[in-house]
Amino acid sequence: MTEVAFHFNAPDKLGYACRLLRKAYLRGARVLVLVEEGERAALDAALWTMAHGEFIPHSGPMDPAHVKARSPIHLASDISAPHGATVLVNLRTDIPTGYEGFARVIEVVTGDQNDRGHARERWKRYKAQGIEPQRHDLQLAAQD
Repeated sequence: MTEVAFHFNAPDKLGYACRLLRKAYLRGARVLVLVEEGERAALDAALWTMAHGEFIPHSGPMDPAHVKARSPIHLASDISAPHGATVLVNLRTDIPTGYEGFARVIEVVTGDQNDRGHARERWKRYKAQGIEPQRHDLQLAAQD
């Protein structure tokens, strides 16, 4: 069964996603990142410019097939082509159709009330499907 984890209280969704993806990349994970179409360019740019001299290898839907096949991280707006990913990072407001094909799903949620409202709905839908999501409060983790 797919493991689902909600990472709550991210101060900046794209910034947190970049740090999460860097960690996944360094561990050798293959990740599909679902992002709203209008935010994909911003995430792409952030992954290029995350820190001085640091680049997180990734691909997007317009890249050639050979680039997608070798990229450990793929940015997309749907799950139509998971590119061998076992981890799904969801930055969208809805539960992605086909999430069951991944070993792990990470839902990133900011403190924004609208974003939290969408997260509550996703949480309820996961629970209705028999999944007990894990909760990671990033504010509490930062205090430790």
